[in-house]
Amino acid sequence: MNVSQAMQARRSVRAFLPQAPSPDEVQRLIADAAQAASGGNLQPWRVVALAGAPLGQLTHAIANAQPQDEDVPNQSYPPNLWEPYRSRRFKNGEDRYKTIDVPREDKTARLEQLAKNGRFFGAPVGVLVLADERMGYAQWVDLGIYLQSFMLLATERGMATCAQGYWRRFGDTVERELNVPEPYRVAYGIALGFEDTAAPINNLRADRAPFADWAQMRGFE
Repeated sequence: MNVSQAMQARRSVRAFLPQAPSPDEVQRLIADAAQAASGGNLQPWRVVALAGAPLGQLTHAIANAQPQDEDVPNQSYPPNLWEPYRSRRFKNGEDRYKTIDVPREDKTARLEQLAKNGRFFGAPVGVLVLADERMGYAQWVDLGIYLQSFMLLATERGMATCAQGYWRRFGDTVERELNVPEPYRVAYGIALGFEDTAAPINNLRADRAPFADWAQMRGFE
């Protein structure tokens, strides 16, 4: 599989098989993704991969924790999201819940699905990416480049992922459970494993806005 094929194949998987990648596979993936570009070669990411008992201990702690206040740094989206982003997010959510037959009015079922984030959607490996809180916007861009590199490499190697901003909502709990040293904070999580292709929720294929909606070509005539 080449990079173009991995780009087309990669998607957010929210149901996994119990089979786990080997420790060597996980370590190689984390290390190889660190070939990602970073400004000044700062390599601002710090990565913790969990499986087995440590993974279970963290997910148990999250199940019994309260999320932090929804202050701006912890939000996955800006408040009062505007168009066209609001409609894109709304459609993505509706399409996802449609795959598992959960109507909009069934708030309980939707909350139950949301809570699966805290179990890495049943993935056998949970990855937490940390950042020094003193870093700035440019280093958060670098973290995004690392994330994309990680997900594309995982896809190439037959694994599945789901990137999760959800873990920032429980940053204090995660940092305490993992004994994260100051001044590091949770940037995001990644569910990692092998896709359960029989799970209806994995049938979702999110669409993309037309090229003309977000790109321009100038001076190419």
